Amino acid sequence: MGHREDLLEGAKRCLLEKGFVRTTARDIVKESGTNLASIGYHYGSKDQLLAQAYIALVEGVSDDFDATEQATTETPPGSLERFQEVWSNVIGTMQGPESMWRLSMEIVVMGDQLPEVRDHLALAQREGGRGIIPMLMGGEESDVSDEDVDTLGKFYMTLMTGLIAQWVFDPQTATRADELTEGLRRVMQAAARSS
Repeated sequence: MGHREDLLEGAKRCLLEKGFVRTTARDIVKESGTNLASIGYHYGSKDQLLAQAYIALVEGVSDDFDATEQATTETPPGSLERFQEVWSNVIGTMQGPESMWRLSMEIVVMGDQLPEVRDHLALAQREGGRGIIPMLMGGEESDVSDEDVDTLGKFYMTLMTGLIAQWVFDPQTATRADELTEGLRRVMQAAARSS
């Protein structure tokens, strides 16, 4: 591995241990075995490096969703069964104190202190919305339209953010996939009655 990769891996470990605000450039250098100048050379700034490290952590968690993609081939896209399977898998990544999703809440709360990180992650959030649509609705990510990202993708990302907040705050009372699915079922029934 070169310095760029070493820095990224060191930053990922620091984020999981200390979070965004408490991680210093010196922490990353110590953890990665590199030097301070490498951060600026390869990433421009510590904040940009931390943003890239966070995105890499999220992508690693997204790899866990591959199991969902394989499992959901038997459930119809857009069905309540698919909805429950996918959200059950997503929630599975949120359980436990070591969950990296707590970093998302740190950005929500402390984002004004980390504007460079927040701005970088805001752009990545849009692509997160594009990526979650095929898991729930079927199809390929490359075929998801901007209109779908701006509606369905934002809807799913709103659910995701709310679930993250609940699981970080109090896992004992946080929403489970079956409860989320039943809530959606009731909304759909009410909408059908009012049509």
